[in-house]
Amino acid sequence: MLDTTKTLCLLSGVSGFEDEVRDYILERVLPYADELETDSLGNLIVHKKGKVPGDKRVAFFAHMDEVGVIITGADDDGFLRFDFIGGVDRRVAIGKRVCLGFARVPGVIGIKAHHLVSREEEKKIPSLSAMYIDVGAPDRKSALELVCLGDVGVFSDQVTEFGEGFLAAKALDDRIGCAALIKLIESELPLDCDFVFTAQEEVGARGAKVASARLNPDVAIIIESTTAADLPEVPEGKTVCRLGEGLVLPYMDKGAMYSRELYSALTALCDANNIKWQTKGLIAGGTDAQVIQRSGAGVATAAISAPVRSLHAPISVAKIEDFETIPRLAMLFLESLVNETPPSFHATPPSFRA
Repeated sequence: MLDTTKTLCLLSGVSGFEDEVRDYILERVLPYADELETDSLGNLIVHKKGKVPGDKRVAFFAHMDEVGVIITGADDDGFLRFDFIGGVDRRVAIGKRVCLGFARVPGVIGIKAHHLVSREEEKKIPSLSAMYIDVGAPDRKSALELVCLGDVGVFSDQVTEFGEGFLAAKALDDRIGCAALIKLIESELPLDCDFVFTAQEEVGARGAKVASARLNPDVAIIIESTTAADLPEVPEGKTVCRLGEGLVLPYMDKGAMYSRELYSALTALCDANNIKWQTKGLIAGGTDAQVIQRSGAGVATAAISAPVRSLHAPISVAKIEDFETIPRLAMLFLESLVNETPPSFHATPPSFRA
């Protein structure tokens, strides 16, 4: 799974432009899939048969897209104006390298030089209008010969293993999830499953909304990354989760309240099989579950996440041992649906039912 994650992180896939990522995934899973489909929003939907059909329709979701930039204009001096696609903190973008368009034109995000700013400006985070992308063009005409308005860009490709089992890369959100789904598809499954590599998650879970309405699953497992925030300046109560403490099983985030039955089933499987896990210590973030859970007549949802530092930054950091156990837990869950009495997946807890 590690090698697959590294390869996926090197690919470009800003929201709405996931083609390169989808093509790679398609090539990997084609020999193992029973059915394949790419829908109108760019989701890749894979159906694979297992040993038995299963009593319920189970679907796994992971999003292909990443945050990035989109070109909105060009100055007379050849500097490009831009906006962000997805939630990017302006503070971490300054001075970063980007690759623009299908030609991967190199550029650098810049601002006014430090020795030219006033003391008041020093105290403020520069606005987006104060930033530009330098592509080495002498004038507007030359700049627009390199890129077009509406072209998108990603932060430059970097993948590094460092320290004691850490991985630094762009787009760990959510190429980790995509790698986990590929591993599951390449494995022998205990029951039939759908696997959805979604588009446009970073701009509002748009692909998942379409895919979940189409599939109408009974159970949905979202494989994601989640913000760790275990950093020196973050107070203990706001760290959310920590690298090195295992995969993350959230009970709730900003977009969804996860099924209590699924949460209990997954945590019990971790405990019974010596899989290190943690939950969130703070309600934060969101996943495709925010639309999947509320599609159709309602879908029982759960998330299995990898803790990641500096999420949505040009470079994020994960601990390899935290995410390499995700496919194992997913497989154990599928086996439990066949071999044991599965949870009922009802919409409300038993104590509140008539």
